[in-house]
Amino acid sequence: MKIDRYSETILRELKSDGRLSNVELAHKIGLSPSATLRRVQELERSGVIKGYRAILDPGKQGIAFVAYVMVGLSDHSKGSQQQFEQRIDRANEVSECHNVTGSCEFLLRVETEDLAAYKRFHTDVLGEIPQVSSIVTLVVMDSPKDSR
Repeated sequence: MKIDRYSETILRELKSDGRLSNVELAHKIGLSPSATLRRVQELERSGVIKGYRAILDPGKQGIAFVAYVMVGLSDHSKGSQQQFEQRIDRANEVSECHNVTGSCEFLLRVETEDLAAYKRFHTDVLGEIPQVSSIVTLVVMDSPKDSR
C-alpha cells in the first residue's frame, strides 16, 4: 500500500488519539468521512494499523518500579533464544521484550509494584531460566518523554 500525505496524516492523528471518530478524523485531514473511512479500513487491512490500545497510568495500577533489563544468554542458538522467549512471555512483569544486538541478546521492560517485587522477579523468574548468563538492570528514575 502506498502511503500518501492523507494516509500519513491519518496515521499521525490516530497515533495521537486512537479514539477519534471518523467524522473528527475526516475534518482534521480535509477529506470526506466516507473517503477517510475507506483509507482507515485499507490501512487496517494492509496491516499498517495493527490495532488500537488504551494508554494506562502505571502508578494508578500499583506499578511504582520500572526497569530496563539487559539479559545475556550462555547459549546463542535459535532454540535457546526461543526457550527464553517462551519463559518471558509467561512473565506478567515483562511489558516489552526485544531481541537486540550488542553485549546482550535481550532487552526487557519490567514493571513491578516496588523494588522487593522486582527482586522476586529477578530471582524467581530470570534466575530460574537456564540460558541466562548475565543480567544488567537499569532503573527508570523518570520518563520525560514516553510516546509508546
